[in-house]
Amino acid sequence: MKLYIKNMVCLRCKILVQAEIEKLGLHCLVIKLGEIEIDEPISEEELHQLNSAFKIYELELLEDKKIILVENIRSLIIEIIHYSNEIPKINFSHYISGKLNCSYNNLSHLFSEIRHTTIEHYIILQKIERAKELISYDELSLSEIASNLHYSSVAHLSHQFKQIVGTTPTQYKNTKQPARISLDLL
Repeated sequence: MKLYIKNMVCLRCKILVQAEIEKLGLHCLVIKLGEIEIDEPISEEELHQLNSAFKIYELELLEDKKIILVENIRSLIIEIIHYSNEIPKINFSHYISGKLNCSYNNLSHLFSEIRHTTIEHYIILQKIERAKELISYDELSLSEIASNLHYSSVAHLSHQFKQIVGTTPTQYKNTKQPARISLDLL
């Protein structure tokens, strides 16, 4: 049985979800961002208990197929930008439509309808959050960060960064406490 979970955006979320599933004596076959597969049927009472436990962590079980599809899009984007060792050089539209086996045009319209932003803008927001994270680690040069996130140049990254954050990457790096946005809020 597959369950879909809203706001499941990190490894910690996976661990919390698995712990809550195991508290009910159930076993997960697969845990991915936004989705879990349980090897046995789950009762309405267990679903209610899970949903109540998840809400403590600002997670939520989903039932609406459109919202589930949008959450799958979000999860794919977050996973590839934040948790993949290397962002694939394939176009995001091809990657997303291939993974979800659906026309990108349909996915794009649905995403915009539900999230009130385009997939492209959401990808940019995620890339900028990842850039902020990498800048704060202070292990890579701006040129390496731009390359890792598949920007055509440092200037392109800097331009988008300033549009979204309001400061240049260098100004951001020099702030005492760089502001980060939680991935589940994006």
